[in-house]
This record gives sequence, C-alpha cells and structure tokens, in this order.
Amino acid sequence: GLLFAHGELYESTGQNGKSSVRRVDLDSGKVLAQTTLEDKYFAEGLALVGDRLVQLTWKAGKGFVYDRKTLKRLKTFEYTGQGWGLTYDGKRLIMSDGSNELRFFDPQTYEQTGRLEVSYQGQPLNLINELEMVKGELWANIWKYDLIVRINTQTGLVDGVADASGLRKSLTGPYRLDVLNGIAYDEQTDRLYLTGKWWPQLFEVQLRPVNN
Repeated sequence: GLLFAHGELYESTGQNGKSSVRRVDLDSGKVLAQTTLEDKYFAEGLALVGDRLVQLTWKAGKGFVYDRKTLKRLKTFEYTGQGWGLTYDGKRLIMSDGSNELRFFDPQTYEQTGRLEVSYQGQPLNLINELEMVKGELWANIWKYDLIVRINTQTGLVDGVADASGLRKSLTGPYRLDVLNGIAYDEQTDRLYLTGKWWPQLFEVQLRPVNN
C-alpha cells in the first residue's frame, strides 16, 4: 500500500512479523512515524478517507483504521476473502483481492456494497493488485507484470496500459527486487510516484503516449 497526502508519503508494509503502517519523508526516505502490526498479520493495501487511514491484511480478513496524524489504531473491521489493493474514489473504498474483480465498500461502515468484473480485450484481467486514483481514474498494478492499467470503474473495461519495465532496468545494487507494486499520486503538484516490492528507490515519473 502506498499513498501521498498532505505533503507526506504513507506506506503499508507487508510480511508477517514486519508489517506496519508508516509516514515517510519523501526527500530522505526517513520514517517519521510508524505503527507495527501484530506478527500474525501481513499488511497490504492502504487508502485515505478524510483523516483516517484504512489498511488491509492479506489473508486474515481484517482491516484496520488509523488516525492519519498519530497513526493510532481507531477501529478494526472484517471482510471475506483476501485483501490486496485499496483506494478511495471520494465515495467508495475500492478493493482488489487478486482476482479479476473489484469490490466496493462503504467508507463509514466498511460493509461491502458491490462488485465489478474487470476485463482487457475481452478477457478477464486477473491478479489486480495495488490501486490508486489518479485524476479521477483508477490505476492498478498487475501482479508479476511491470504494467499499470487504467480501469473504467463504470464498465470494468481497461482503457489504458502503461509499460513501466524501464524502471526495473535502472535499479542498481545487491537488492532483492520483486514485483512492481506501488502507485502514489500527489494531486496538489500533479506528481506520480512508482515503486516495487523490496525496491530501494521510489521514482517520480511522467508517462508518454506511444502509437502502438
């Protein structure tokens, strides 16, 4: 989980025994504040609703709500299935679970209110992962691919694809590099940030259209 708000970067970090929600200084990468989850939880997607951070867990079926400023846990809620990505479109929380479906939740009660199947070129698009609203559009990472897709939340159709494979090629050092898995958008400055699981760097990017 990755998001940018109020001039700061927020992350939901995974792995059992290492999961947390934290606020990070964008320029230095320094962790400014952090709340650690119990060892049994593997944290996943993160969204901001007002001054509340909402965090998913992978297989535990539990979500957590925090105060954005203090990172104090305020509430725990439950859902069925796996939790992968999470974002907020101003009206609904939108969740991915690794399938080709998006799931919609009420941002106050955290009750599920609907589902939407996603397809690309007539085929179900599975493995939808990290989610982010960018200029009113839903963008998503696809697990195991260095691609970002833009999803129409009314029809479920993918109407844009971005190739981010060039970012991986620019990474250096003896690091464990996993999948592209992090999209954050700063609407105040119109800046887009991308990163990946275990990546040592966060990239500010601009997308360029291509003919094909």
